[in-house]
Amino acid sequence: MNSQSPQTVLSGLRPTGRVHLGNYFGAVRNWVRLQEKYRCLYFVADWHALTSDYADPSKIRQATFDAVADWIAAGLDPKRSTIFLQSEVKEHAELHLLLSMITPIPWLERVPSFKDQQQELKDRDLNTFGFLGYPLLQTADVIIYRAHFVPVGEDQASHLELSREIVRRFNNFYGNVFPEPQPLFTETPKVPGLDGRKMSKSYGNTIPLTASADEIRALVMTMFTDPNRIRRQDPGNPDICNLFQFHKLFSDDATIARVDRECRTAQIGCVDDKKLLAEIMVENLRQIRARREEIDRDPSIVWDALREGNRIARQHASETLELVRKAMKIDFPELR
Repeated sequence: MNSQSPQTVLSGLRPTGRVHLGNYFGAVRNWVRLQEKYRCLYFVADWHALTSDYADPSKIRQATFDAVADWIAAGLDPKRSTIFLQSEVKEHAELHLLLSMITPIPWLERVPSFKDQQQELKDRDLNTFGFLGYPLLQTADVIIYRAHFVPVGEDQASHLELSREIVRRFNNFYGNVFPEPQPLFTETPKVPGLDGRKMSKSYGNTIPLTASADEIRALVMTMFTDPNRIRRQDPGNPDICNLFQFHKLFSDDATIARVDRECRTAQIGCVDDKKLLAEIMVENLRQIRARREEIDRDPSIVWDALREGNRIARQHASETLELVRKAMKIDFPELR
């Protein structure tokens, strides 16, 4: 790649179905912005989903469609970003295997996400080779495209360090094949769930990005508010109120300032504030919702985007694997 070519950004999400607001503000919104400047590849990590959902993979197909449909509805442009399905690019699996030959097991066991997932999904049997190798597959996902950057939040940078260590080890053994992927720090505002915990489908506290207007209104009415505000006439504290966190995401500065002031002086009650917030969210998400409805009427928008994205991704991945095989002395041109 010459110095005039755009640098490569890669990121992916597991197919968990409809994108929720935590996914959107934590990843997808940044993806849309990054496609203006970089060569971007975004993928549905269906193999990663199998590391914890291997017992019942029946939902992956529909979840894949829903994820990509929401990505496109949110502004990802298949003509500007390569959108693909991990399992359709078999080179990921081959590179994962080759990297496993050089990666010490303790490196995998110490990854923070390994321990976090074990704790969060303790109702499932995660004592599998696939789950242990999850971070190694993540590394293969990134470096198979020789990506320069991986978008991360400030608290996620440590997860990328393993990939960088593996790249250094590989390059030390076989020559300078891979660039070390760098973290691309992006704005990732905190998005609480309806109950104040982190927004997560496992907690059942999400708001879908493409929820209908009525869905949004109903869900906002269930939001937890300032637990110390018992009566309507009691002053509230926006700093510990879920509603105010969502105002920061959706409302303009004047509205944020007014809600802050009126909450602290009990001029606005929680129910009225919920109604106000719901209408602001409905309006803010209107275009995304309309685009998703258009995609639902024509599902080929998703499948065509994935088909072309898979083709482009395979081409790039195949070129990288040729370099890897040659560096590792396991290429046999005589057999071709």
